[in-house]
Amino acid sequence: MNIKCKKDILLNNINIVLKSVPSRTTLPILECILLKADKNGFRLISNDLELGIETSNIEADIIEKGIVALEAKIFYDIIKSMPEGDISIEVDEKNVTIIKNGKTQFKILGQNGEEFPTLNTVEKEEKYTINSHIFKNMIRQTKFSVSTDESKPVLTGELIEIKEGYLNIVAIDGFRVSFRRTQISKDFKNAEVVVPAKTLNEIIKILPDKEDSTVNLYFNENYILFELDSCIMVSRLLDGEFLKYEQIFTEDYNTKIKIDRLNLLNSLERASLISKDNKKTPVKLEIKNDENLVITSNTEFGTSYEEVYIDLEGEGLNIAFNPKYLIEALKVIEDEMVSIQFITSLSPCIIKGINNEDYKYLILPLKINE
Repeated sequence: MNIKCKKDILLNNINIVLKSVPSRTTLPILECILLKADKNGFRLISNDLELGIETSNIEADIIEKGIVALEAKIFYDIIKSMPEGDISIEVDEKNVTIIKNGKTQFKILGQNGEEFPTLNTVEKEEKYTINSHIFKNMIRQTKFSVSTDESKPVLTGELIEIKEGYLNIVAIDGFRVSFRRTQISKDFKNAEVVVPAKTLNEIIKILPDKEDSTVNLYFNENYILFELDSCIMVSRLLDGEFLKYEQIFTEDYNTKIKIDRLNLLNSLERASLISKDNKKTPVKLEIKNDENLVITSNTEFGTSYEEVYIDLEGEGLNIAFNPKYLIEALKVIEDEMVSIQFITSLSPCIIKGINNEDYKYLILPLKINE
Protein backbone atom coordinates (compact mmCIF):
# COMPACT_ATOMS: atom_id res chain seq x y z
CA MET A 1 0.00 0.00 0.00
CA ASN A 2 1.13 3.52 -0.75
CA ILE A 3 -1.02 6.55 -0.01
CA LYS A 4 -0.66 10.27 0.65
CA CYS A 5 -3.01 12.22 2.90
CA LYS A 6 -3.09 15.59 4.65
CA LYS A 7 -2.16 15.39 8.33
CA ASP A 8 -5.29 17.16 9.59
CA ILE A 9 -7.61 14.94 7.53
CA LEU A 10 -5.84 11.79 8.70
CA LEU A 11 -5.85 12.88 12.35
CA ASN A 12 -9.55 13.76 12.29
CA ASN A 13 -10.41 10.31 10.98
CA ILE A 14 -8.14 8.55 13.45
CA ASN A 15 -9.94 10.37 16.27
CA ILE A 16 -13.24 9.00 14.98
CA VAL A 17 -12.20 5.33 14.84
CA LEU A 18 -10.29 5.44 18.14
CA LYS A 19 -13.68 5.39 19.86
CA SER A 20 -14.09 1.67 19.22
CA VAL A 21 -10.51 0.55 19.88
CA PRO A 22 -10.54 -1.53 23.10
CA SER A 23 -8.08 -0.67 25.86
CA ARG A 24 -7.87 -4.31 26.93
CA THR A 25 -8.48 -7.37 24.79
CA THR A 26 -7.38 -10.98 24.40
CA LEU A 27 -7.08 -10.40 20.63
CA PRO A 28 -4.11 -8.07 20.05
CA ILE A 29 -5.20 -7.20 16.50
CA LEU A 30 -8.28 -5.44 17.93
CA GLU A 31 -5.90 -2.87 19.46
CA CYS A 32 -5.10 -1.85 15.89
CA ILE A 33 -6.64 0.50 13.35
CA LEU A 34 -7.12 -1.06 9.93
CA LEU A 35 -5.91 1.06 7.00
CA LYS A 36 -7.54 0.02 3.73
CA ALA A 37 -6.98 1.45 0.25
CA ASP A 38 -8.93 -0.14 -2.59
CA LYS A 39 -11.29 0.70 -5.45
CA ASN A 40 -13.70 2.20 -2.90
CA GLY A 41 -11.10 4.67 -1.65
CA PHE A 42 -9.04 5.03 1.53
CA ARG A 43 -10.72 4.17 4.84
CA LEU A 44 -9.89 3.57 8.50
CA ILE A 45 -11.66 0.84 10.48
CA SER A 46 -11.75 -0.17 14.16
CA ASN A 47 -13.70 -2.95 15.85
CA ASP A 48 -13.93 -4.21 19.44
CA LEU A 49 -16.49 -6.86 18.38
CA GLU A 50 -19.26 -4.97 20.21
CA LEU A 51 -18.87 -1.66 18.41
CA GLY A 52 -17.23 -1.04 15.05
CA ILE A 53 -16.52 2.17 13.13
CA GLU A 54 -15.54 2.69 9.50
CA THR A 55 -14.78 6.14 8.14
CA SER A 56 -16.22 7.21 4.84
CA ASN A 57 -13.97 7.70 1.82
CA ILE A 58 -11.05 9.79 3.09
CA GLU A 59 -9.57 12.39 0.77
CA ALA A 60 -6.22 10.84 -0.16
CA ASP A 61 -3.99 10.05 -3.12
CA ILE A 62 -3.92 6.26 -3.54
CA ILE A 63 -0.67 5.37 -5.33
CA GLU A 64 -0.90 1.66 -4.57
CA LYS A 65 -3.82 -0.28 -3.08
CA GLY A 66 -3.35 -2.36 0.03
CA ILE A 67 -4.28 -3.12 3.62
CA VAL A 68 -2.50 -3.11 6.98
CA ALA A 69 -3.38 -3.08 10.69
CA LEU A 70 -1.37 -0.64 12.83
CA GLU A 71 -1.31 -0.44 16.63
CA ALA A 72 -3.78 2.37 17.32
CA LYS A 73 -1.99 4.34 20.03
CA ILE A 74 1.38 4.27 18.26
CA PHE A 75 -0.21 5.25 14.94
CA TYR A 76 -2.14 8.11 16.55
CA ASP A 77 0.90 9.41 18.45
CA ILE A 78 3.06 9.31 15.31
CA ILE A 79 0.55 11.17 13.13
CA LYS A 80 -0.12 13.72 15.88
CA SER A 81 3.61 14.45 16.21
CA MET A 82 4.21 14.85 12.46
CA PRO A 83 4.76 18.27 10.83
CA GLU A 84 1.78 19.77 9.01
CA GLY A 85 1.28 18.87 5.38
CA ASP A 86 1.17 15.68 3.31
CA ILE A 87 1.92 12.39 5.04
CA SER A 88 2.88 9.34 3.01
CA ILE A 89 2.24 5.80 4.26
CA GLU A 90 4.01 2.95 2.47
CA VAL A 91 3.54 -0.72 3.40
CA ASP A 92 5.60 -3.62 2.02
CA GLU A 93 4.67 -7.29 1.68
CA LYS A 94 5.87 -8.00 5.25
CA ASN A 95 3.65 -5.21 6.68
CA VAL A 96 6.63 -3.00 7.44
CA THR A 97 5.12 0.49 7.36
CA ILE A 98 7.01 3.71 6.61
CA ILE A 99 5.25 6.90 7.68
CA LYS A 100 6.95 9.96 6.25
CA ASN A 101 6.52 13.72 6.05
CA GLY A 102 9.42 15.71 4.61
CA LYS A 103 12.54 14.78 6.60
CA THR A 104 10.54 13.14 9.40
CA GLN A 105 10.18 9.37 9.08
CA PHE A 106 8.96 6.46 11.21
CA LYS A 107 9.24 2.76 10.40
CA ILE A 108 6.92 0.42 12.34
CA LEU A 109 5.81 -3.19 11.95
CA GLY A 110 2.14 -3.64 11.16
CA GLN A 111 -0.02 -6.74 11.18
CA ASN A 112 -1.74 -8.59 8.36
CA GLY A 113 -4.88 -6.54 7.64
CA GLU A 114 -6.66 -9.59 6.20
CA GLU A 115 -6.86 -10.98 9.77
CA PHE A 116 -8.71 -7.93 11.08
CA PRO A 117 -12.39 -8.78 11.86
CA THR A 118 -14.90 -7.23 9.48
CA LEU A 119 -17.78 -5.12 10.77
CA ASN A 120 -21.09 -6.88 11.30
CA THR A 121 -23.45 -6.47 8.37
CA VAL A 122 -26.77 -4.69 8.65
CA GLU A 123 -28.84 -4.74 5.47
CA LYS A 124 -30.16 -1.31 4.52
CA GLU A 125 -33.76 -2.40 4.07
CA GLU A 126 -35.63 0.11 6.23
CA LYS A 127 -34.00 3.52 6.66
CA TYR A 128 -34.91 5.85 9.53
CA THR A 129 -33.61 9.39 9.04
CA ILE A 130 -33.42 11.89 11.90
CA ASN A 131 -31.84 15.30 12.41
CA SER A 132 -28.44 14.56 13.99
CA HIS A 133 -28.47 17.67 16.19
CA ILE A 134 -31.83 16.67 17.68
CA PHE A 135 -30.77 13.04 18.05
CA LYS A 136 -27.57 14.07 19.82
CA ASN A 137 -29.51 16.23 22.28
CA MET A 138 -32.04 13.49 22.98
CA ILE A 139 -29.26 11.11 23.99
CA ARG A 140 -27.60 13.77 26.13
CA GLN A 141 -30.91 14.56 27.81
CA THR A 142 -31.56 10.93 28.86
CA LYS A 143 -28.28 9.03 29.17
CA PHE A 144 -27.72 9.94 32.83
CA SER A 145 -30.63 7.64 33.73
CA VAL A 146 -29.05 4.50 32.23
CA SER A 147 -28.54 1.74 34.80
CA THR A 148 -25.06 0.49 35.73
CA ASP A 149 -26.50 -2.69 37.27
CA GLU A 150 -25.11 -5.56 35.20
CA SER A 151 -27.66 -7.95 36.71
CA LYS A 152 -30.24 -6.25 34.46
CA PRO A 153 -28.28 -5.94 31.19
CA VAL A 154 -31.19 -4.56 29.13
CA LEU A 155 -31.33 -1.46 31.37
CA THR A 156 -27.64 -0.70 30.74
CA GLY A 157 -28.75 0.70 27.40
CA GLU A 158 -31.41 3.05 26.07
CA LEU A 159 -34.60 2.15 24.27
CA ILE A 160 -34.86 3.69 20.81
CA GLU A 161 -38.46 3.37 19.72
CA ILE A 162 -40.11 4.41 16.46
CA LYS A 163 -43.82 4.60 17.07
CA GLU A 164 -46.73 6.40 15.42
CA GLY A 165 -44.66 9.13 13.81
CA TYR A 166 -42.34 9.72 16.77
CA LEU A 167 -38.84 8.62 17.70
CA ASN A 168 -38.66 8.03 21.47
CA ILE A 169 -35.56 7.52 23.61
CA VAL A 170 -35.99 6.09 27.12
CA ALA A 171 -33.53 5.33 29.95
CA ILE A 172 -34.37 3.61 33.26
CA ASP A 173 -32.06 2.91 36.21
CA GLY A 174 -34.54 1.73 38.87
CA PHE A 175 -34.70 5.12 40.59
CA ARG A 176 -35.82 7.29 37.67
CA VAL A 177 -37.04 7.25 34.09
CA SER A 178 -35.99 9.73 31.41
CA PHE A 179 -38.12 10.09 28.27
CA ARG A 180 -37.58 12.25 25.18
CA ARG A 181 -39.36 12.20 21.83
CA THR A 182 -39.24 13.99 18.50
CA GLN A 183 -41.61 13.91 15.56
CA ILE A 184 -40.44 12.02 12.48
CA SER A 185 -42.04 10.80 9.26
CA LYS A 186 -45.29 8.92 9.76
CA ASP A 187 -44.22 6.66 6.89
CA PHE A 188 -41.57 4.99 9.08
CA LYS A 189 -42.44 1.51 10.31
CA ASN A 190 -42.79 1.00 14.06
CA ALA A 191 -39.67 -0.54 15.62
CA GLU A 192 -37.81 -0.72 18.91
CA VAL A 193 -34.26 -1.65 19.88
CA VAL A 194 -32.11 -1.28 23.00
CA VAL A 195 -28.69 0.25 22.31
CA PRO A 196 -25.78 -0.05 24.80
CA ALA A 197 -24.95 3.15 26.66
CA LYS A 198 -21.32 2.89 25.51
CA THR A 199 -22.42 3.12 21.88
CA LEU A 200 -24.57 6.17 22.50
CA ASN A 201 -21.84 7.86 24.55
CA GLU A 202 -19.47 7.46 21.61
CA ILE A 203 -21.83 8.47 18.84
CA ILE A 204 -22.72 11.80 20.47
CA LYS A 205 -19.01 12.66 20.20
CA ILE A 206 -19.20 12.14 16.44
CA LEU A 207 -22.67 13.46 15.55
CA PRO A 208 -22.44 16.95 14.01
CA ASP A 209 -24.24 19.90 15.60
CA LYS A 210 -25.27 21.42 12.28
CA GLU A 211 -28.97 22.19 12.25
CA ASP A 212 -29.44 20.64 8.78
CA SER A 213 -27.35 17.48 9.25
CA THR A 214 -28.98 14.05 9.45
CA VAL A 215 -28.14 10.52 10.55
CA ASN A 216 -29.62 7.34 9.09
CA LEU A 217 -30.49 4.39 11.34
CA TYR A 218 -30.83 0.78 10.20
CA PHE A 219 -31.74 -2.18 12.43
CA ASN A 220 -31.72 -5.93 12.30
CA GLU A 221 -32.34 -8.44 15.07
CA ASN A 222 -28.88 -8.12 16.60
CA TYR A 223 -27.27 -4.89 15.40
CA ILE A 224 -27.88 -1.21 14.70
CA LEU A 225 -26.11 0.77 11.99
CA PHE A 226 -25.63 4.53 12.25
CA GLU A 227 -24.78 6.15 8.92
CA LEU A 228 -23.21 9.62 9.04
CA ASP A 229 -21.46 11.69 6.40
CA SER A 230 -18.09 11.03 8.09
CA CYS A 231 -18.44 7.35 8.98
CA ILE A 232 -20.63 4.38 9.75
CA MET A 233 -20.93 2.86 13.22
CA VAL A 234 -22.21 -0.67 13.84
CA SER A 235 -23.15 -1.76 17.34
CA ARG A 236 -24.63 -4.88 18.85
CA LEU A 237 -28.03 -4.52 20.50
CA LEU A 238 -28.94 -5.59 24.03
CA ASP A 239 -31.16 -8.64 24.46
CA GLY A 240 -34.20 -8.71 26.67
CA GLU A 241 -37.52 -6.93 27.03
CA PHE A 242 -37.34 -3.29 28.08
CA LEU A 243 -39.70 -2.16 30.84
CA LYS A 244 -43.13 -0.93 29.77
CA TYR A 245 -42.35 2.67 30.61
CA GLU A 246 -45.69 4.05 29.39
CA GLN A 247 -47.49 2.40 32.30
CA ILE A 248 -45.18 4.18 34.77
CA PHE A 249 -46.05 7.69 33.59
CA THR A 250 -49.46 8.06 35.18
CA GLU A 251 -51.62 11.13 34.65
CA ASP A 252 -52.99 10.87 38.21
CA TYR A 253 -51.89 13.38 40.85
CA ASN A 254 -53.04 14.88 44.12
CA THR A 255 -50.53 17.72 44.03
CA LYS A 256 -49.31 19.61 40.99
CA ILE A 257 -47.03 22.64 40.89
CA LYS A 258 -45.81 24.95 38.15
CA ILE A 259 -42.39 26.37 38.89
CA ASP A 260 -39.56 28.32 37.26
CA ARG A 261 -37.04 25.68 36.24
CA LEU A 262 -33.89 27.74 36.85
CA ASN A 263 -35.10 28.96 40.25
CA LEU A 264 -35.70 25.37 41.35
CA LEU A 265 -32.42 24.14 39.88
CA ASN A 266 -30.37 26.87 41.57
CA SER A 267 -32.11 26.27 44.89
CA LEU A 268 -31.43 22.53 44.78
CA GLU A 269 -27.77 23.11 43.94
CA ARG A 270 -27.46 25.50 46.89
CA ALA A 271 -29.14 22.97 49.18
CA SER A 272 -26.56 20.39 48.06
CA LEU A 273 -23.61 22.57 49.05
CA ILE A 274 -23.66 21.39 52.66
CA SER A 275 -23.62 17.74 51.60
CA LYS A 276 -20.21 16.10 51.44
CA ASP A 277 -21.28 12.76 49.97
CA ASN A 278 -21.74 13.61 46.30
CA LYS A 279 -25.20 15.17 46.70
CA LYS A 280 -26.75 11.97 48.09
CA THR A 281 -28.05 13.65 51.25
CA PRO A 282 -31.81 14.12 50.83
CA VAL A 283 -33.39 17.49 50.22
CA LYS A 284 -36.87 17.96 51.60
CA LEU A 285 -39.58 19.71 49.60
CA GLU A 286 -42.46 21.10 51.60
CA ILE A 287 -45.53 22.45 49.82
CA LYS A 288 -47.63 24.41 52.33
CA ASN A 289 -49.67 26.78 50.26
CA ASP A 290 -50.26 27.94 46.70
CA GLU A 291 -47.34 30.36 46.67
CA ASN A 292 -44.21 28.78 48.13
CA LEU A 293 -42.19 25.59 47.94
CA VAL A 294 -39.86 25.27 50.93
CA ILE A 295 -36.57 23.49 50.19
CA THR A 296 -34.50 22.34 53.17
CA SER A 297 -31.39 20.27 53.73
CA ASN A 298 -30.06 19.02 57.06
CA THR A 299 -26.62 17.42 57.37
CA GLU A 300 -23.88 17.09 59.97
CA PHE A 301 -22.27 20.18 58.41
CA GLY A 302 -25.31 22.41 58.76
CA THR A 303 -28.73 23.24 57.38
CA SER A 304 -30.16 25.20 54.47
CA TYR A 305 -33.57 26.80 53.97
CA GLU A 306 -35.03 28.41 50.88
CA GLU A 307 -38.43 29.36 49.51
CA VAL A 308 -39.32 29.26 45.80
CA TYR A 309 -42.51 30.68 44.29
CA ILE A 310 -44.93 28.11 42.84
CA ASP A 311 -48.41 27.88 41.37
CA LEU A 312 -50.13 25.05 43.27
CA GLU A 313 -53.01 22.85 42.20
CA GLY A 314 -54.25 20.35 44.79
CA GLU A 315 -53.04 19.44 48.28
CA GLY A 316 -49.95 20.31 50.29
CA LEU A 317 -47.17 17.73 50.55
CA ASN A 318 -43.87 16.87 52.25
CA ILE A 319 -41.49 14.77 50.16
CA ALA A 320 -37.71 14.15 49.93
CA PHE A 321 -35.39 13.33 47.02
CA ASN A 322 -31.79 12.64 46.18
CA PRO A 323 -31.09 16.13 44.79
CA LYS A 324 -28.72 14.75 42.15
CA TYR A 325 -31.63 13.10 40.34
CA LEU A 326 -33.69 16.29 40.27
CA ILE A 327 -30.69 18.43 39.26
CA GLU A 328 -29.68 16.20 36.34
CA ALA A 329 -33.19 16.29 34.89
CA LEU A 330 -33.67 20.03 35.36
CA LYS A 331 -30.29 20.81 33.76
CA VAL A 332 -31.24 19.27 30.41
CA ILE A 333 -34.74 20.73 30.20
CA GLU A 334 -34.86 23.87 28.08
CA ASP A 335 -38.30 25.20 29.03
CA GLU A 336 -38.50 28.21 31.34
CA MET A 337 -41.38 26.75 33.38
CA VAL A 338 -42.03 23.10 34.27
CA SER A 339 -44.86 21.14 35.83
CA ILE A 340 -44.22 18.64 38.65
CA GLN A 341 -46.89 16.11 39.66
CA PHE A 342 -47.06 14.23 42.98
CA ILE A 343 -49.44 11.59 44.35
CA THR A 344 -48.07 10.86 47.85
CA SER A 345 -44.81 11.40 49.74
CA LEU A 346 -43.76 7.85 48.84
CA SER A 347 -44.80 7.91 45.17
CA PRO A 348 -42.61 9.08 42.26
CA CYS A 349 -42.89 12.64 41.00
CA ILE A 350 -43.16 13.38 37.30
CA ILE A 351 -41.53 16.44 35.75
CA LYS A 352 -43.14 17.51 32.47
CA GLY A 353 -43.45 20.45 30.16
CA ILE A 354 -46.47 22.69 30.72
CA ASN A 355 -47.39 22.71 27.04
CA ASN A 356 -44.72 20.32 25.83
CA GLU A 357 -45.20 16.54 25.64
CA ASP A 358 -41.73 15.89 24.22
CA TYR A 359 -40.10 15.15 27.58
CA LYS A 360 -40.99 13.48 30.88
CA TYR A 361 -38.82 12.60 33.89
CA LEU A 362 -39.97 10.30 36.69
CA ILE A 363 -38.02 10.28 39.97
CA LEU A 364 -38.52 8.09 43.04
CA PRO A 365 -38.55 9.87 46.42
CA LEU A 366 -36.67 8.99 49.60
CA LYS A 367 -38.36 8.12 52.87
CA ILE A 368 -38.44 11.07 55.25
CA ASN A 369 -37.16 10.43 58.77
CA GLU A 370 -39.22 12.76 60.87
